Amino acid sequence: QVQFVESGGGLVQPGGSLRLSCEASGTIYPIIAMGWYRQVPGKESEMVATVTRNGNTDYADSVKGRFTISRGNAENTVYLQMNSLKPEETAVYYCYISIRYPSSNPRNYWGQGTQGTVST
Repeated sequence: QVQFVESGGGLVQPGGSLRLSCEASGTIYPIIAMGWYRQVPGKESEMVATVTRNGNTDYADSVKGRFTISRGNAENTVYLQMNSLKPEETAVYYCYISIRYPSSNPRNYWGQGTQGTVST
């Protein structure tokens, strides 16, 4: 059973920073991608950033230049450094992983989410 430990959310003032962490466990199969989505109340979830097993990254246009995604030395950890945060980026941030199973399409799993609030 895939499990997640997410941390790093909290309250920060506009222009401030948060660093999210995610550690996944419970799989013996390769994790081919990890990343973060966010959910603003009343809106659809949005891909924030993703990093593949070989290090390729992708970001939402709205966060490019401000957010940085990275993987830890252990391939089951991922971080998201968020700088210059804006109030409209208040959201629940969800970690996800994509696992490649033998003879099957990759399958995504989601963490429980961590709240990030940008407010004065």
